[in-house]
Amino acid sequence: MSIPSPLRPRLTMARRRVIERWNRIGEQTAFYVTSLLHIRGAVVKYTEETLRVTAQLSLGTGVLALIGGATVITAFLLSNVGIVVGFQGKADLDKIGVFALAGFFTAYIVPRVGVPLITAFGLIATVGAGTTAQLGAMRVSEEIDALEVMGIDTISYLVSTRVLAGVIIAVPVGCLAQTAGIIVSRLMFTTNFGQSSGGYEHYFRTFLNPADTVYAVIQVGIEALVIMLIHTYYGFTASGGPAGVGEATGRAVRASLVVATFATLFVVLALFGRSGNFHLSG
Repeated sequence: MSIPSPLRPRLTMARRRVIERWNRIGEQTAFYVTSLLHIRGAVVKYTEETLRVTAQLSLGTGVLALIGGATVITAFLLSNVGIVVGFQGKADLDKIGVFALAGFFTAYIVPRVGVPLITAFGLIATVGAGTTAQLGAMRVSEEIDALEVMGIDTISYLVSTRVLAGVIIAVPVGCLAQTAGIIVSRLMFTTNFGQSSGGYEHYFRTFLNPADTVYAVIQVGIEALVIMLIHTYYGFTASGGPAGVGEATGRAVRASLVVATFATLFVVLALFGRSGNFHLSG
């Protein structure tokens, strides 16, 4: 009589986990492609819903509307980034005796790194998490099933409208966040640290590449698209009652944080390459 090996059940379980994860990747990919293909239908058939969701995501609803929703929250986050840029720029530039280049520090850091990354985090914490919770609540309360029974294309009506709205609000949110970061950083250098306004403006305008501001908004738009696809998937496929909705929201936030960080890294490398696209000379 042969004794079964204890490794066989473990190998079977490991194989099943690999297969389940691979199937989940295929399911997510199919969901993302379907959502993108249904954007045209969302614009044509559900124009009012798209506009309503856009206003809701940008300015917020209820108590959140009192502070301006994702737009004001993201601008507040970038204002804090401007403060950090001011303190860190002061410390680093003083070490090498070139504090006069404070304007260069702001022109280089804020548009290229600060705006894309921090705006993505702001969108994840406000728009993304709210979207997952909203769709998840609709799923567990069988509202999505009711819409499907009524003959409504739920992917277009619930998912594609929110994905499109996230990309639409990314442009004003990115512009406002960029403005807030630059203004606060300038105030830190000129008001708090005593840098002359003329010297700051000279180096800021010299080293600020106008294309960087456009690239920053493009990065925000790409990140908003990725964030909304991830959060709508986890919300649309949530299960397990209120606890399952909370778990889906946590997984969506974790996944989008990782993906947004890597997306920022790859886009920055693609846009600016290894040279940095600037020349610092006397």
